Amino acid sequence: MLDVNCKLSETSQIMKPEISQDGFEIIENVFTVEEVNKLLDIISKADTSKPSFRKTDNLFAIRQFFREIPQALNIVFTKKFNSIIQEYFGDNYFVVKAIYFDKPKDSNWFVSYHQDLTISVDKRIDIEGFGPWTIKQNQFAVQPPLEILKDNFTIRIHLDETNEQNGALKVIPKSHLKGIYRPETIDWNQETETFCCVGKGGIMFMKPLLLHASNRTINKNERRVLHIEFSKHELPDNLNWAEFA
Repeated sequence: MLDVNCKLSETSQIMKPEISQDGFEIIENVFTVEEVNKLLDIISKADTSKPSFRKTDNLFAIRQFFREIPQALNIVFTKKFNSIIQEYFGDNYFVVKAIYFDKPKDSNWFVSYHQDLTISVDKRIDIEGFGPWTIKQNQFAVQPPLEILKDNFTIRIHLDETNEQNGALKVIPKSHLKGIYRPETIDWNQETETFCCVGKGGIMFMKPLLLHASNRTINKNERRVLHIEFSKHELPDNLNWAEFA
């Protein structure tokens, strides 16, 4: 059973206004159990010795997911999944980043409130409006102009049922409408927190400027998620998306 306190989609009906107004939306049963299991099987057979793979007691992650496991593209981008993306956002968007996260059963890992303020690119170039820069595991990241972040969106494909007990995202609705919103300035007299529970095979749309966080797992259930970021913007001055697809 999904927790009744969680944000749920009442039907699979497309509700585009909720993304622009609240900054997120959930659609259940986008992928079948067979499709999810097929994807997990491919992931389980991947070579985890590569630099893009991170494995600790608290987290297993695969960066540049579609580059490392290209055979997953045909499993993920089903006719149903593609039609939902088109219905919500049109034809102009493309994949710019993909990460697989596995929060193990005994993990005490949590993430505090934050916005996703950076994009992954192929190199560092000094360009007006782009910065600050960071580098992690040989991957360049930079904060782009706000207009790019406002237009981008993320889809989280849930490969396990996720609720308040095993680290479901919690979000502050409408926080993406406030531009750069520092977590230390959150006014809890004005803001509300919503847990986003998603069933196995369901998806969650999210705007990168939406404040979001996740708690520790307390029910010993896994939370495996494929996180995919989309954009419609070409980057300037020979700067390229690191994972264009």
